[in-house]
Amino acid sequence: MQRISGILQLVLLMGLELGLEGALPPPCNSQIYCTGELLRQVQMAKLYQDDKHFVDMPMTKTPDQVLSDFDELLKSSGGNISRDHLETFVNEHFKDPGQEMEIWIPEDWKASPKFLEKIKDSRLRAWAEDLHNLWKKLGRKIKPEVLDKPDQYSLIYAAHPFIVPGGRFIEFYYWDSYWVMQGLLLSEMSNTVKSMLQNFLDMVEVYGHIPNGGRVYYLQRSQPPLLTRMMDRYLAHTNDLNFLGENIAILELEMDFWMNERAVNISHKGENYVLNRYYVPYGGPRPESYSKDEELAELLPQDARESLWSELKAGAESGWDFSSRWFGESNYLLDIKTSHRVPVDLNAILCQAEELLASFYTKLGNLNMAQNYLQAQARRKAAMKALLWNETLGSWFDFNLENGQQNHAFYPSNLSPLWAGCFSDPDTVRKNIKYLEDNKILSYKHGIPSSLQISGQQWDFPNAWAPLQDLVVKGLAVSDSAQAREAAFQLAQNWIQTNFDIYQKNKAMYEKYDISIESGKPGGGGEYKVQEGFGWTNGVALEFLDSYGDRLTSGSGPMPLSTSGLLLALLLLGLLC
Repeated sequence: MQRISGILQLVLLMGLELGLEGALPPPCNSQIYCTGELLRQVQMAKLYQDDKHFVDMPMTKTPDQVLSDFDELLKSSGGNISRDHLETFVNEHFKDPGQEMEIWIPEDWKASPKFLEKIKDSRLRAWAEDLHNLWKKLGRKIKPEVLDKPDQYSLIYAAHPFIVPGGRFIEFYYWDSYWVMQGLLLSEMSNTVKSMLQNFLDMVEVYGHIPNGGRVYYLQRSQPPLLTRMMDRYLAHTNDLNFLGENIAILELEMDFWMNERAVNISHKGENYVLNRYYVPYGGPRPESYSKDEELAELLPQDARESLWSELKAGAESGWDFSSRWFGESNYLLDIKTSHRVPVDLNAILCQAEELLASFYTKLGNLNMAQNYLQAQARRKAAMKALLWNETLGSWFDFNLENGQQNHAFYPSNLSPLWAGCFSDPDTVRKNIKYLEDNKILSYKHGIPSSLQISGQQWDFPNAWAPLQDLVVKGLAVSDSAQAREAAFQLAQNWIQTNFDIYQKNKAMYEKYDISIESGKPGGGGEYKVQEGFGWTNGVALEFLDSYGDRLTSGSGPMPLSTSGLLLALLLLGLLC
């Protein structure tokens, strides 16, 4: 698709309220896994506690045969299929999820990676070994029959093995995989990382973008575009410039997707800027959350439902599904307006990607392309400074396209430009530290909350998520400011302590944590129960253990005594003598 004009983009933006007539056909046309009466009947009957269960089930027959048999059942029942008959039909025509994959133990896994030696606290070192061992439990390989009969599976075939997040997430996921890869590289598993990278590069070649996850029903949306950063991290550990040279055009292709399909022109104070947003121009309920989306839409007039479903999909594309970040004034999911927000973190990620692509092209000797991307980054930085930066509050904020104002609520993503390295001058860092202090973020003992809003959604208070800890900690850690670096360490210590304490109790890592109670606990809220595993939590924990292993403590063992405490101890020893 050609780069669309500002007028057309405005029409598309308004089209979310006018309906989606004329929209492109959805990337997934499956009448079983993505749309159609069979999907609707099964999901609304709630045969399974989790809607994702059904759309992950492989078929035992061809799709045509399944649909033909379903039509016969529909006719014989007069259009009203009983729940029992529907359950019998599904059991006869589908298999349980997960059978299309097999457990895969990475060939490059080894027992004692070097980073473990950095960890001084013996209990933390033993825990790090456990996390390193988890890679063997989270490895998956897709069976050949998925390639042979792809239309009988919702799983997208990937030629190379990969690491999954865990729990209900039994396929690959896009942005999760960045932090998984970070952990794998510390575990000295660069071959596994290369395999995962190759899968993602293949997805871009085939679909033009990387889907949210490895299922056909995720094809309508992507996730935060971290592919270029993944490549950079892989190169930092391997210097595999041949691999970069073979795939640089595919990295560009993904950037083109975001600039052609997710860019928006903004006129502000007499200047025109181009930034990016999350935007999915397809209606219909999300197949993996069908009944929830359908029931939520029933609260709206019929002509407003497609817009709601499109916005829910855009929220899922953001990775923050769901959060008060995307809500309108009502602060309720029914009023979600994701595509009307210009997110700080998305633009920070793309700002860094432009700089990395310039660096890649420089390494490959193409200085013209390098200059093009540096110019693109300069334009983005100017737009971010004009629209997202707030000098008075000392931070960046999401921009509301409807009213032309910033959302001044706290989210860890507000600091993502530091993490991306796009803005790192000492004055900006100092203001960001003050911003954290003003919002009392440094006073939370168990992790940085996803927001300070209580909405019942999983990306709001009191939940804390591993990638958001990384966004803040890494951004502060690379600063020249001693205060910022010390704040980064303390935040890392808090997060490690929370993960470690709960692991000792439950022998499990979780996708998110509730930091509202004294010791923390597994998180909650949202559409499903908290999941164990857990890929990105493991990766971030290993990163912090590697960065601060000589200073982090498990909170056990003898603590340093104060002078008065030491005198008291000596006195007691004297009395005992």
